Amino acid sequence: MAELITLARPYAKAAFQTAQDQNQLAEWSDSLSFAAQVTSDSDMRTLLGNPNLNEERKAEVLIDLYDGSVSEQFRNFVSILSQGKRLALLPEINDLYNTYRADIERIVDVEVSAPFELTEEQQQTLSQALSKKLDRKVSLATKVDPALIGGVVIRAGDMVIDASVRGKIAKLAEALGS
Repeated sequence: MAELITLARPYAKAAFQTAQDQNQLAEWSDSLSFAAQVTSDSDMRTLLGNPNLNEERKAEVLIDLYDGSVSEQFRNFVSILSQGKRLALLPEINDLYNTYRADIERIVDVEVSAPFELTEEQQQTLSQALSKKLDRKVSLATKVDPALIGGVVIRAGDMVIDASVRGKIAKLAEALGS
């Protein structure tokens, strides 16, 4: 997987730079997201891996799915990927692009696990506190995890804040065991 990310990185950077220069970050994000979903489909992977189909035709097949709603620059980008036999990298390119975009727009995705559904007010309070702590806009997603007993587990990128009862019990057991 690390190899795919390494191969995808220059393409993602080029896509991001192009989108930024054209002030079309959202449009490119939408286009890349769609392309990533399409190329992740097993039938499409089979089609794109078909050695009897030339690279130009593979790019056309993918672009035709957009019904003419993409820019000429995005068409060229897909064509370049196809010529280099890199269409299969589109999911990784999309992930990297979104990381670059979130970084420039100072947005962080935060996942909060709680043993119960959080109210709108609790989510708002948590979002504001995390926004101040992380110095970024917070995009909050919540999920229910009944195994937590109480408290919450917050994940933002590689940062994890375990403020759950289960986590505190585990720390206590570890302290008593040593």
